[in-house]
Amino acid sequence: MRRVIIVGGGITGLSAAYELARAGLPFTLVERSPRLGGVIQTERIHGCLVETGPDSFLAEKPWALELIRELGLADQVIGSNDHERVTYVLKRGRLRPLPDGLMMMVPTRLWPVATSSLLSLRTKVRMATEWFHRSRRAGQDRPVADFVAEHYGREAVDYLAEPLLAGVYGGDPSRLGVAAVLPRFLELERRYGSLTRGLLALRRKGAFRRLGPLFQTLRDGMGRLIETLAQSIDRWAEILQAEAKTVERIGGGYRLRVDGEWLETAHLLLACPAWEAARLLRNLDVELATLLETIPYTSSITVSLGYVKSVLPRMPRGFGFLVPGRERRGLVACTWVSGKFAYRVPPEMFLMRCFLGGDGLLESDEGEITALVREELARILNVNAEPSFVRVARWPRSMAQYTVGHRDRVRAVRDRLALWPGLLLAGNAYEGIGVPDCVRSGREAALQIVARQDSHGFRPAPE
Repeated sequence: MRRVIIVGGGITGLSAAYELARAGLPFTLVERSPRLGGVIQTERIHGCLVETGPDSFLAEKPWALELIRELGLADQVIGSNDHERVTYVLKRGRLRPLPDGLMMMVPTRLWPVATSSLLSLRTKVRMATEWFHRSRRAGQDRPVADFVAEHYGREAVDYLAEPLLAGVYGGDPSRLGVAAVLPRFLELERRYGSLTRGLLALRRKGAFRRLGPLFQTLRDGMGRLIETLAQSIDRWAEILQAEAKTVERIGGGYRLRVDGEWLETAHLLLACPAWEAARLLRNLDVELATLLETIPYTSSITVSLGYVKSVLPRMPRGFGFLVPGRERRGLVACTWVSGKFAYRVPPEMFLMRCFLGGDGLLESDEGEITALVREELARILNVNAEPSFVRVARWPRSMAQYTVGHRDRVRAVRDRLALWPGLLLAGNAYEGIGVPDCVRSGREAALQIVARQDSHGFRPAPE
């Protein structure tokens, strides 16, 4: 019997594997894809560093950077070019900059909001008078759209909250729950009534002092993290490139059906999407599987286009732009890699990463997707030139949606999971969707396994 099996070789599963390897525990990792890393994938095309999945991580969440340092990659870390950080929002066919000092939709500086061309006078007055707001639903979970509209009005939903959240979750603010998506703001509402007043009070206490860039990444791309993790676990890992089918209980452990063979284990960690974990657990625990199925997912598509700078019109400075749902024809957002990070694009090239909501486009061929993106870039940026290269990446059912009641659902999942000692879940479906959250989720799950091994006296002596 194997001591540990991990299902899923993305950043969550690899982070768990790293923690097990550090403890000297051998394990089997099952990954159906021919490569490790999940949605993290870095390529070099025409001298450009192309990320087909996440290109960075939030610096304020420490878990990814801690792992990077432990792996000896600290000298690889670079930050975003925050002196160039301007993000635009498309409104009535024009790109308008987000006002400085906004934290999501909450203004912390008066003048940039007052002079913004993105917001109407009515919304600006609403933002100014929000200082006196008192909510009858303070602290209650509800759709993000309702929460934001109650404080700042409908335009703040349409041109601030919706495009910002679409870029992170690929989701609809009328379905996303504020308790899981914006818990800090919900707590401010409960304590202060006004989000603006609460945020400024915390700011005076130094709660949001940030020393350094907003985003961090690796000079050679996020794929370098995956490569280094894979090397670090090699001694302790048995890696099976196969598809897991179903889970059954046996004696004091579990058995996993993998491509026609049963693998037995004392500890089973499902570091895969919730919908996939539900499929695997259906024969073991119908109630647990049903709970996991209630966590919805959306798909995404990234389209990277590289241009020779000389064929482009003059491009705005900044990080890129967002397209609100009211203005959207397919494109959700576009990042100008050349502006966001140094070292990723040769001086003579300009690289854009475009994002599309993928559920309706997943079955389209690359030509159709590319044509849609180029049509949008022509409409928004007047870019009509032929790109030097195009790279399309599809990520079906990859983005967990934290809808209203998400925290209660996760609590119910954890309660049900407690009935199955040695069975664990980790990933972006539960308590955070970013790379740092996945690293934390995987490592914490592995530490539970290590602690259980220690309590049973199974841990091998260090060599």
